[in-house]
Amino acid sequence: MNRFEGKVAIVTGGRSGIGRAIAMRLRDEGARVFTAQRGKDPDFEHVPADFADLAMPERIVGEIAARAGRLDVLVNNAGIMQEAVAEEMDLDDWQRSLNVNLTAPFLLIKHALPHLRQSRGAIVNVGSIEGISCNAHHAAYSASKAGLHGLTRAVAVDHGKHGIRCNAVAPGWIDTDLNLDFINAMPDPDAFRRDVGALHPVGRTGKPAEVAALVAFLAAEENGFVTGQTYVVDGGRMTRLSLP
Repeated sequence: MNRFEGKVAIVTGGRSGIGRAIAMRLRDEGARVFTAQRGKDPDFEHVPADFADLAMPERIVGEIAARAGRLDVLVNNAGIMQEAVAEEMDLDDWQRSLNVNLTAPFLLIKHALPHLRQSRGAIVNVGSIEGISCNAHHAAYSASKAGLHGLTRAVAVDHGKHGIRCNAVAPGWIDTDLNLDFINAMPDPDAFRRDVGALHPVGRTGKPAEVAALVAFLAAEENGFVTGQTYVVDGGRMTRLSLP
């Protein structure tokens, strides 16, 4: 399958985890993929970026568009999670979460829109089930992801007339290296893994490639009537009611 043959894609945070799976999936389907994150990416063309620096999005889009001559797909995947209740979070930490998780995607979209208008391209934002619900101590993360879901709808409404589609995915527990390290640090990793898996009707946690498959679906031209949506990828976790 070569749904992205001749197309150019940007994947932020594409060096690891879900971002890496997305970059690989798009490349496997024919896209020329650029990643953007801190440090170098040995496997993809890339632009080093710290998304806490709000000057970076314009530079990233400009540099990649100049190098590739076009832009067809933007995937906003980079993000951070800081743990604190609202009362204990200082303003700098709050602002950093919003800058990386919401303002940087907004600016990437803003500067990508002229290029996406020419290609009638697609945007996919990687939100979270915590933009719909919330775990404890995740005030800033949950707020920023909810904002990203709202931004997704707004961009779809405003720019559909330009041939641009914008959707989001909201992953649940995915087996990224970070999450696997968290599990392995538990006193009884096997028990914790069973307990986490049992939260999901499918009986397990998710794989980065499963999120990537949905991102590719949403970015593909064949799905041109799908826009403004947030698709939950959580193995049914949020569908199951708690007992009794």
